[in-house]
Amino acid sequence: MSEQLIPLGKRAEASRPAPVIAPDAPRVYMETYGCQMNVADSDLIGSVLATAGYAMTERADQADVMLINTCAVREKAEDRVIARASELGALKKKRPGAVLAIVGCMAEHLKEGLAERAPAVDVIAGPDSYRRIAEMLAAARTAQAGPTKRQIDVRLDKEETYDGLSGAAGGDGVSGFVTIQRGCDKFCTFCVVPFTRGRERGAPPREVLRQVRELAEAGYREVTLLGQTVNSYRWPDGNDGEVTFAELLRAVAKIEGIERIRFTSPYPVDFTADVIAAIAEEPKVCKYVHLPVQSGSDVVLERMRRGYTVQDYRDIVAALRAAMPQISLSTDILSGFSGETDDDHQQTLALMRELRFDSAFMFSYSERDLTFAAKKLPDDVTPAIKARRLTDIVDLQTKISGEVFAAHVGRNERVLVTGPSKRDPAQLVGRSDGFKSVILPAGVGSVGEIVEVTIKRSSMATLFATE
Repeated sequence: MSEQLIPLGKRAEASRPAPVIAPDAPRVYMETYGCQMNVADSDLIGSVLATAGYAMTERADQADVMLINTCAVREKAEDRVIARASELGALKKKRPGAVLAIVGCMAEHLKEGLAERAPAVDVIAGPDSYRRIAEMLAAARTAQAGPTKRQIDVRLDKEETYDGLSGAAGGDGVSGFVTIQRGCDKFCTFCVVPFTRGRERGAPPREVLRQVRELAEAGYREVTLLGQTVNSYRWPDGNDGEVTFAELLRAVAKIEGIERIRFTSPYPVDFTADVIAAIAEEPKVCKYVHLPVQSGSDVVLERMRRGYTVQDYRDIVAALRAAMPQISLSTDILSGFSGETDDDHQQTLALMRELRFDSAFMFSYSERDLTFAAKKLPDDVTPAIKARRLTDIVDLQTKISGEVFAAHVGRNERVLVTGPSKRDPAQLVGRSDGFKSVILPAGVGSVGEIVEVTIKRSSMATLFATE
């Protein structure tokens, strides 16, 4: 998973009319750390709070509520949140009655112990507590300072899928998220997700389609279906059968107004032929797959309990490329896991050279308590070796990505315009079908529009439709 900081309300606001805000509405400043699931949860929280009469602000120093939505996948992410909570806690002191909330995976992971590491926090809510977030904030805002002010709800709920709610009011107006599955049953030895998000459960197909229609009616052009292992989605159909992920993809593709469909993250074990066929045959489903491999060594994969071999993974990639020769592939690579030898590391590099991913999220292993690895497997690769191996992986992927992106020069690409470029607000930026950022020439396209352009040049991470 990638680690990023996304203040809510800074994603293509110009594409949507500003909501009518009561002059005395309490204001919320929100930051999001983590993956797209966290972003979707922030959109959901934003919708819940908007319904409760809150308004969003982009300035923490003007907020009545400062809320951090967190990730617990790596220790580094938690350390960043603790440091940020300290900064926001200092701001809170300057605003009498203001509250600080930490929600999400880290809140679930650390539970009550979070208050010791971040004493300024007033609300601690896990990923299954968002229906109560407005109630918890209200209680904290009206309580007196001290222990009674702090509100904590970190209970996991095996039934909670947030049926009836959505994040349309909190998104960017162009690309929306619909969570079709929560939790995870895979229990990879290194992963804390089953302990922070609970066991796997899917949302009913009717609920998924309702949320997608709501996004379409709100003017969204793209939807991403989310799940920890999204392609393992199954839902009983009431006739001793089940709705599969492939069938759900095809049903979403029939909804008018939505022009692009993405999903993340699939799990290799559940990547079946019917899913590949749905991606290949449905024009709206983007020809892009993020397929985590983690390691190129069978020994390491077995120690991780990933459930597939390197050859199994090769076969999936081969099937995808046979059905869609131009498909874009990205992956996750975890370096320095317990017992990883230099030969294991070299096998990972060899697989990268062979499969040539468009891009990758690359990390060194950091032990997470609660996991099997933390309890039973030694963290025996030294920090120096982890750093060296990660550098090897990053350097190789940088070279491969540069070559893959350069191969797009001269091609025509259909680009969904998402907003102004960060480097030059006079230019717009968008995403290709293959999930690559494309900088557009001045005057070409508008936010939310799909335009066809010719790629003139490239970098290792960006395509340019300009000279």
